[in-house]
Amino acid sequence: MDDHDDARGGLAGPPDPTGLTGPTGDLPGHDVIDLTRHGAEFVDDPYPVYARLRERGPVHRVVTESGEMWLVVGHDEARTVLADPRLSKDWRILDGSTEEAGPVSANMLESDPPRHTRLRRLVAREFTPRRVETLRPRVRRITGDLLDAMLPAGEADLIESFAVPLPLTVICELLGVPTLDRASFSGWTRAILGETGDFAAEAAAGEAMRDYLVELIEDKRCSRPRDDLLSALIRTRYEDGDRLSADELVSMAFLLLVAGHETTVNLIANGVLALLRHPAQLTALRADPDTLMPGAIEEMLRYDGPVERATYRITRAPYPIGGVTVPAGEIVAVVLAAAGRDPGRHAAPDTFDIRRPPQSQLAFGHGIHFCLGAPLARMEGAIALTELLARAPGLALASVPAPLRWRPNPLMRGLHRLPVTF
Repeated sequence: MDDHDDARGGLAGPPDPTGLTGPTGDLPGHDVIDLTRHGAEFVDDPYPVYARLRERGPVHRVVTESGEMWLVVGHDEARTVLADPRLSKDWRILDGSTEEAGPVSANMLESDPPRHTRLRRLVAREFTPRRVETLRPRVRRITGDLLDAMLPAGEADLIESFAVPLPLTVICELLGVPTLDRASFSGWTRAILGETGDFAAEAAAGEAMRDYLVELIEDKRCSRPRDDLLSALIRTRYEDGDRLSADELVSMAFLLLVAGHETTVNLIANGVLALLRHPAQLTALRADPDTLMPGAIEEMLRYDGPVERATYRITRAPYPIGGVTVPAGEIVAVVLAAAGRDPGRHAAPDTFDIRRPPQSQLAFGHGIHFCLGAPLARMEGAIALTELLARAPGLALASVPAPLRWRPNPLMRGLHRLPVTF
């Protein structure tokens, strides 16, 4: 026997608690690690697996429920990949297609420069820090209204009653979605994100949201000017006369609605769960929220953030990273959750510490695709948690027979439910 303990290529020495084995693929010189064997355990707590992968190296070829790809689990390598123009966000390079992106895919998240540069420039003209800051009083009022409705019952699913309706209301008001139409968006979003594994339902939800947005945009285009973001995007022109096309408006609204509320849902819920599981941290934050809340939000983003993996990149040519060379035409997934727990970047990375010294982290990405809505998400999270802790001094996890379960989404990290008592 050599370095492997059996013909499957398991690591020699003590049994590997994560069950990682390889090689199982046909790429010379590279193990292919099957992550699907871990099932629900990996969904509920992927961090031990990511830690074991990181011990073996920062980049790995893996099999996931979404197919084969390369996972980047080291912080420095993740930061490099996120900002490297040699990797593409445009799926068309996989098959050499030259067709224009459809009305949902014509967004800056799935584009490379110069198209990405143009789209982000046009959106950034209207999605400004000033516009976000004007939302602060409204976020406080929505938070208060939700707590008024939730707290008297003494118990609730914090996600359904608080974490979902707060950012959903904010993003719909920001974009100008009528109140009566907002109930549909949460269901569409969860289906679009592939939560159920029902591809037909995912496609139907995408079509339903697209069709709705086409009608909404046409209505705004034909009506008197309004002060919402979507109306502003319809009107905006750059100095050279450039403006968003009809498909680009639909795609941008689609992206802002889905990404603009789902990430904040998870930030609030995951953050509350981390506090409830670390009562000393909860006590400290409740005692001095003005001082500690900004750092607490950053620690929540690092420790168990709302996005597990960044949206996929594609190699244009053979790409050397982390001691391996990824062939051209391969999918690369940066695991933000693993980068946040890299001991080479963060001391005691598995410890939740709201007093952790300030240090940049990758929860909202890095480079040209850094999340445009990060300031809004941080503001909503800070207001939501400050008000919740102040008004619910007895906040605790409810005693339920079943353990908490996480949604099986390869990109987002969020719970199905978070039952709490007050």
